[in-house]
Amino acid sequence: MRQRATARRIGTTVLLVVAIVLAVAGCAPFADRPSSSDSPARTDKVRYVALGDSYTAAPLVPVTEMAKGCYRSTANYPALVADRLGARLEDRSCGGARTTDFRRNQYPEVPPQLTAVKPGVELVTVSIGGNDERVFSELVVRCTRLRARTPEGAPCQKHMRSIGSDVLLSALRTTRNRVTEVLREVRQRAPKAKLLVVGYPQIISADSRCAQLPLAAGDYAYGEKVNLAMTEVLRSAAKATGSTYVDVWAASQGHDICSDDPWINGAVTDQKRAAAYHPFAAEQVAVADLVVDAFRD
Repeated sequence: MRQRATARRIGTTVLLVVAIVLAVAGCAPFADRPSSSDSPARTDKVRYVALGDSYTAAPLVPVTEMAKGCYRSTANYPALVADRLGARLEDRSCGGARTTDFRRNQYPEVPPQLTAVKPGVELVTVSIGGNDERVFSELVVRCTRLRARTPEGAPCQKHMRSIGSDVLLSALRTTRNRVTEVLREVRQRAPKAKLLVVGYPQIISADSRCAQLPLAAGDYAYGEKVNLAMTEVLRSAAKATGSTYVDVWAASQGHDICSDDPWINGAVTDQKRAAAYHPFAAEQVAVADLVVDAFRD
């Protein structure tokens, strides 16, 4: 992939903006160690490959590896699942990943995620799509900035519908087809593997507002609608390919950013716990439990 194209994509990804700032500041939680995919092979029965974006990589959930620009936690849900199952893990999740990065290098030293999926693999988890068409960054960056226009209105919803159809919801319909194609290719590469499609958690609730998620009053309901549509993309793609869907949305209800017990960080990066608008350790533990249960079932 050409370097100019890579630079443009970095500029549109929330996670990587955060990561660059923290790296320049010499952030302590980032440990420049070999990624889990570079670790020595163990004699385990289950070969497990994890594919996904930053909601799988879990940046700043201690300890975070540089992972050649992917900022991958050693305590993310793939690592926890591997420990529970006694599996040999190859974690290809990467902050800012899109469906296109399953087939091409995301960065010069980060190979296509699908190259890890081989005939002998027995478990594959996939969670991808939120970064396609910049849906996630539009939701948590542009929508929060638009609050200043009409704090008590719904300026983001109005903006996204300014051309007639809703820009974000239309983009997600396209993403659903891309995710479906990716899952079919996973099945072709590892036909005997148990394929688990891991949904996104509830990030935004229409019923709770807070400074950690500074949307206009009327945009919380819109934000929840887009958030739910993001995870429904994965549910639909799982159904279309006969894969098992892991319903993180249902498990995370009551744990949105503005809840009393949030599983997702708000607008301010916590260098010891989670990047802005990304999962805390508690969410990764909950997802690991769901994945282990789904695999054993």
